[in-house]
Amino acid sequence: MTIEIKISKKPIEYKKAINFLEKRLKKVIDKKSDELVWILEHPNTYTAGKIYKKNEILNKKIKIINTNRGGKITWHGPGQLICYFVIDLNKRNKDIRNFIKLLENVIIKSLKDYHINTFPDRKNIGIWIYNKKQTYKVGAIGLRIKKWIAYHGFSLNIKNDLAPYKNIIPCGITDRNITNLEIIKKQNYEGLKEKIIKNFIQTIDI
Repeated sequence: MTIEIKISKKPIEYKKAINFLEKRLKKVIDKKSDELVWILEHPNTYTAGKIYKKNEILNKKIKIINTNRGGKITWHGPGQLICYFVIDLNKRNKDIRNFIKLLENVIIKSLKDYHINTFPDRKNIGIWIYNKKQTYKVGAIGLRIKKWIAYHGFSLNIKNDLAPYKNIIPCGITDRNITNLEIIKKQNYEGLKEKIIKNFIQTIDI
């Protein structure tokens, strides 16, 4: 199965990226284009999934972009890795829970190469890490499925500013905090994009 790999060096505006995904989705549905894995970064942006609540916006002055993905409110910005995709589950296992598990495994496996141990949480989808007797979220997943084509993707906090999260209740979770990889372990994370792509391609077609 052919999957196009795309890595953007400059930040991409959220709406521009989603517009690109939507167009690719239609082409994949019509069997006129390859599937896609796209690594990028967004400028400072707040997005809200389909099930967010207005009381999860703590700072009413911030601008929220409503999206058609699952999940609640989150933040994207510099220092955070975004992995978008358009993947045809008709060619694979038509199991959304299993697909989410595969995504979690991609991130977990990639971070192990940096000696960072993360784990999933069945009640709160995403990637978590235990540090200094507390559990923190380091990665978020948000999907939409159309005609068994999965799109949108996941984010991974690498060296981003955490202050923007104070304006919202991230993912609607009040009893756990957000962190990034640099706080957990200060090291060179160059090459992480390539590891994620490699593990994604290998995992998705098992």
